Amino acid sequence: MPTGAATAIVPSSQVDDPASPVVRFGWDRPLVLDSGARLAPWQIAYQTYGTLNAARSNALLVCHALTGDQHVANTHPVTGKPGWWETLVGPGKPLDTERFFIICSNVVGGCLGTTGPASVNPQTGRPWGIDFPLVTIRDMVRAQAMLLDHLGIDTLFCVAGGSMGGMQVLQWAASYPERVFAAVPIATAAIHSAQNIAFHEVGRQAVMADPDWHGGRYLEAGVKPAKGLAVARMGAHITYLSEAALHRKFGRRLQDRDAPTFSFDADFQVESYLRYQGEAFVERFDANSYLYVTRAMDYFDLAADYGGVLANAFRGTRTRFCVASFTSDWLFPTSDSRSLVHALNAAGASVSFVEIESDKGHDAFLLDEPVLSATVRGFIDAAARARGL
Repeated sequence: MPTGAATAIVPSSQVDDPASPVVRFGWDRPLVLDSGARLAPWQIAYQTYGTLNAARSNALLVCHALTGDQHVANTHPVTGKPGWWETLVGPGKPLDTERFFIICSNVVGGCLGTTGPASVNPQTGRPWGIDFPLVTIRDMVRAQAMLLDHLGIDTLFCVAGGSMGGMQVLQWAASYPERVFAAVPIATAAIHSAQNIAFHEVGRQAVMADPDWHGGRYLEAGVKPAKGLAVARMGAHITYLSEAALHRKFGRRLQDRDAPTFSFDADFQVESYLRYQGEAFVERFDANSYLYVTRAMDYFDLAADYGGVLANAFRGTRTRFCVASFTSDWLFPTSDSRSLVHALNAAGASVSFVEIESDKGHDAFLLDEPVLSATVRGFIDAAARARGL
């Protein structure tokens, strides 16, 4: 799929008619949002891997993170890169596509086939832009539940995901406990911290300060706020790493030169790396979607819906949980996971917890971490035995 055209945001075919299955809901099946808005018509794009068994009991939902999408274990149609979680999802892997029917959908508000701000507003015939209603993590989960209803899947063997995906896992367990047998929230939290909201706001302001943002109407203007979105991605990417990881990967090494240029060129390897990350990101992600999905994370506070007591969100649940964190993750530190585990224990839930030693920062959940793989495999195998799979 070509991505280099000057006016391309995300290839429009991926927004409207993506390279994955799509379920379209008409005016009679609106998605009712937490804001009170009713989104209709709307669509949700998804991928599946493996085979649903006759009892429909082996379905496993993977929830993607902030800038992820439904292409969890297949070649990405825009970038040509492998799926974003092929370390865990695939034949013989912990989330085994030979045993389980794995589903991953693009979140509502996204830009890879599920209705979002780049989609056409049926009432105007123009892209929604920032007229699109604000969405929440619960809205994303509500949309996934409607997808599963359409697919005829009443219960999920497991829901798994990291970061924003982990937030969706927790919301699934709270909103639909009777539908979730097991849950694997990784590198996540039950509430988005003030620090993380602050980081997101800096990114959003970078996008909106770009003259090519055009008040959110850049698609109609035939441009894109590439510089602003790239800066937002650069800043966010730093939070996904750790100081140790940055030092190990780059240190203070110069980029293709023997001495400083005494200019504002990318003298250091780390500068060149961040610029590359920013430039690559704008070719596969819509700027307004970035605003919406970061905002959805900011609004996430699971306890707020249960009298301010997180344990109440899981009271009486039969779902079994496996919670995992990483020692060098300062975006979603282990303290967030411990708070979640304490609440699950208070609710009488079945929960296991592991803090994994890693210097890779928040992004460790996406990378090859043997302890994470072993933990997920062991938990899934035990849950499958209990489920009779």
